[in-house]
Amino acid sequence: MTLAVQDAGAADDETSGARAKRPVLHAYLDIAIVVVVLAATNLIAHFTTAWASIATVPIAAVVLLMLTRRRGLGWAELGLSPRHWRKGSLYALAAMGLVIGVVAIGAALPITRPFFMADRYATISGALIASMIVIPLQTVIPEELAFRGVLHGTLDRVYGARGVFAAGSLMFGLWHIASSLGLTSGNKGLSSFLGGGVLGQVLGILAAVVATAAAGIVFTWLRRRSGSLIAPIALHWSLNGAGALAAAVVWHTTMA
Repeated sequence: MTLAVQDAGAADDETSGARAKRPVLHAYLDIAIVVVVLAATNLIAHFTTAWASIATVPIAAVVLLMLTRRRGLGWAELGLSPRHWRKGSLYALAAMGLVIGVVAIGAALPITRPFFMADRYATISGALIASMIVIPLQTVIPEELAFRGVLHGTLDRVYGARGVFAAGSLMFGLWHIASSLGLTSGNKGLSSFLGGGVLGQVLGILAAVVATAAAGIVFTWLRRRSGSLIAPIALHWSLNGAGALAAAVVWHTTMA
């Protein structure tokens, strides 16, 4: 009887151990799926058709959100829980006010004005469309859903805060390699500062990766502090959208 009881206990331990390993394996699989989808999305968006560059990232963000919900991530893990909306909004207002103030100062100072002279924002109408429609719908909201929502939630289950800050921010920096190709050639301030040619392009890409990885750290901090995607979305838009509007103003006043 004793041996039978011991054998039964050992079998139960093995079964419970196998069950305990399944969630861990599923969590690693979730991370792998998210990373692969993000990498494929980036390549399709930047190296295929014009329509793909418009629609791929928003579609991928929604697909990843639906997929991870089915895999068991809760709304709070994704930064979308209604109970954090108020706190997220307060952090969002503070972040937007700070960034818009810094952007305004940068656009006004002669030493930093050239860095705002990006060719794609040379007109007021173009900058308005970009900042109010294209940037939030095509870039800011999808990227925050994908990185500070889905990737954040999957990484946090396995690696905790340190893993989210390190791996999530690094991936956000690498995500911007493709979009930074030719960055220096379209910005007068950067081209004069980093130089032209291949070396200037490489330096521009490295600078973009470092800058966006650093921004990813700040976005992640806001996401964790507020518990909501509202705050990083607001900060992300402030950097891109307010920057586009400031660029148009600089172009308009410089060429007037």
